[in-house]
Amino acid sequence: MIRLETILTPGRSHVSVPGVSKESVLQQISEIAATDLPGQDAHSIFESLMAREKLGSTGFGNGIAIPHCRLSGSKEPISVLCHLQTPVDFDSLDGAPVDLIFVLLVPEAATEQHLELLRQIAAMLDKAEIRDRLRHATTSNGLYQIVIDAQSGH
Repeated sequence: MIRLETILTPGRSHVSVPGVSKESVLQQISEIAATDLPGQDAHSIFESLMAREKLGSTGFGNGIAIPHCRLSGSKEPISVLCHLQTPVDFDSLDGAPVDLIFVLLVPEAATEQHLELLRQIAAMLDKAEIRDRLRHATTSNGLYQIVIDAQSGH
């Protein structure tokens, strides 16, 4: 079973990301992801994320969004985690603005893997204690370490 710590890196964990709108945040995240995805460019990643948002918001409530999409030509799943400086409207189910964004990008054919990773992310972010720890992280490494600790049960 694939685990979150194998698809997230300290370099793809960011604190104090400027938040203006859902689109601007997803654009920034696409640029971060593109640096670690050979053969993918930020624009195509952004377009894929926005196409998924048009199907229904990935804002889950409690200030969390889990944008996700499949990328053709991608070989491995990767993740990007951001804590925003200012929450943005994400059309969340509960209407609350979002400040924690955990993005999942998977290969086009990764159906079971995709669902398992989404389940792991949602289960972790469902815990108020984990959300609070993520919101209080002051460094990218600190943000990343909270995810690793949460996955190992600490």
